Amino acid sequence: MREHGIRARHKRKFKVTTDSKHKLPIAPNLPDRNFAPAAPNQVWTSDITYPWTDEGWLYLAVVLDLFNREGVGWSLKPRMTADIVTDVLTMAWFRRKPAPGVLHHSDRGSQGGFNSFKNERVHGWRFATREGMTATAFGYIEVFYNRKRLHSTLGYKSPTLFLQDWLTAQQMEKRVA
Repeated sequence: MREHGIRARHKRKFKVTTDSKHKLPIAPNLPDRNFAPAAPNQVWTSDITYPWTDEGWLYLAVVLDLFNREGVGWSLKPRMTADIVTDVLTMAWFRRKPAPGVLHHSDRGSQGGFNSFKNERVHGWRFATREGMTATAFGYIEVFYNRKRLHSTLGYKSPTLFLQDWLTAQQMEKRVA
């Protein structure tokens, strides 16, 4: 590696960005560590991370369907305001149109990290513009993460392939019944 000028990219140290020791009310943990729902649109989870650019911070909010780990909604803004949350949930709702009762779970803090994005696309790279980061986020979530990235929890399938296989199996069961 040294001979060819190749260096490994190292994961950054974990930095605490959330104050969990507050006196504010805490919602119950309804999924209770059950992160494998039996069908789509039963449990969604969300996260917010903040990648840096030379033009300043951006805040990326993502909603994942825990059934197939697909990013069903995302929003990228230069400020962490309430509209980032409403925008990401609106995108997720319009894409999936879940029946009433979908459980939306997020951690107690506001920033969690969407670690795969940070580790696989952002860490070790410098982004000159927010526009460049936005293009990178779009490409990562919509092209790579949802359609190509293999997940061990999905039997090493991509989120879209896992969902398509499940839908096909559901149709086959209806034909047999």
